[in-house]
Amino acid sequence: NPADSRDLKWFLKKLGNPEKDLRIIHVAGTNGKGSVCAYMSSILREAGYRTAVFTSPHLVDMRERFDVNGEMISEEAFLQGFLAVWDALQETNSSNTGDGQRGEEAPQEFVLNFYEYLFCMALLCFAEEKPDYCIIETGLGGRLDATNYVDNKLLTVITRISLDHVQYLGDTTAKIAAEKAGILRPGVPVVYLDGDADASAVICRKASELGAIQIPVSKKDYTFLGFRKKYIDFSLRSEYYNYISLTLHTIARYQMENAALAVRAVEVLFRSMDMPDGRMCAASGCPTVEEIRQGILGCFWQGRMEEVLPEVYVDGAHNEDGVRRFVETAERFQKEYPLTLLFSAVNDKDYQDMIHTICSRIKFRKVVTTEVGGYREVPSAELAEIFCKEGCKDVGNSDNIEEAFHMAHEAKGEDGMLFCVGSLYLVGEIKTLLLKK
Repeated sequence: NPADSRDLKWFLKKLGNPEKDLRIIHVAGTNGKGSVCAYMSSILREAGYRTAVFTSPHLVDMRERFDVNGEMISEEAFLQGFLAVWDALQETNSSNTGDGQRGEEAPQEFVLNFYEYLFCMALLCFAEEKPDYCIIETGLGGRLDATNYVDNKLLTVITRISLDHVQYLGDTTAKIAAEKAGILRPGVPVVYLDGDADASAVICRKASELGAIQIPVSKKDYTFLGFRKKYIDFSLRSEYYNYISLTLHTIARYQMENAALAVRAVEVLFRSMDMPDGRMCAASGCPTVEEIRQGILGCFWQGRMEEVLPEVYVDGAHNEDGVRRFVETAERFQKEYPLTLLFSAVNDKDYQDMIHTICSRIKFRKVVTTEVGGYREVPSAELAEIFCKEGCKDVGNSDNIEEAFHMAHEAKGEDGMLFCVGSLYLVGEIKTLLLKK
């Protein structure tokens, strides 16, 4: 359970309001948030700006959530931030009078959950680093997310919205969009993906109420040009440079959408109204075409169609929309390579529909299922049975991830490709396993 938002603001005041001097770009959405944050940061760094980025979850090391200028923070900085929050909590609760008054006294039995604790640490760390831009990804939703107490935002960004966490956010894209749009602020521009009509209508209505400029990005803004080995070439309509050609170092077509959002968001940051006819133009300091191009090409975001061994890819597709996007990429390769799948999911996802989507469009040499997520795990035998019912002929399973990965990698052989999909937990476990080896 999160702390009451008023209490969280109260606690940040006790920490000295570390957010007060940060220039914040706030990012919400269902899928693509982390990638958009990474692309924005990469472009800004290429243009000579210092960035700090707070994302979640981590895959292997908790410090991944705290990125300063392209590198996760040091163990010393992590410990310093942890102890600073801990000491403030101890002081808060030891001075509590128990009267429940929020004034100058602490709220009664004030606690932070895991995510709130890490967010407080991030703000303290970033305040020390003094970045030019601080990019913050929401954890869940937006309106009630711990990250949303900050008000000094330069820009808000909303990525693709689809059905996920419906028990918390609502069972339609419109309801979910309303939660995501909670990050909007009066007069602060919003760049959003115009991919779902209901979601877009909600975002625009909220932005209009707040007097916030709305900048949509859709498939009309970018064009796929082709694959080059493990690169994707595409063109993007720029706000200032007409059409520009860009290259992604990935095989994931869905990253064109995230890169397009990131480029547009960076351009809006440097928007100027100085043109005589009122048109927008690039203000001083706006990244050049070449800086944008190099920022996109040089960006790395782990766990999203990441090649961890030759022709072995891990992808964090963990909901129905994410799986559809994975399938769009994998389909391209099934005419060239025999495909093997390692799959796992957690029990609060619609894994039956995820499996149906995968099996309806891709034929596999072999499927292996395993278990992840602790108390949320789905038995590997249950997942295997669903794959069999969906028509997969060669299906194996193991509740041990190392054994399951070995089975899948062996089935891949020298001539195939292996995709590991279904949960970010699975991605993290595989990366941890490979690091140990």
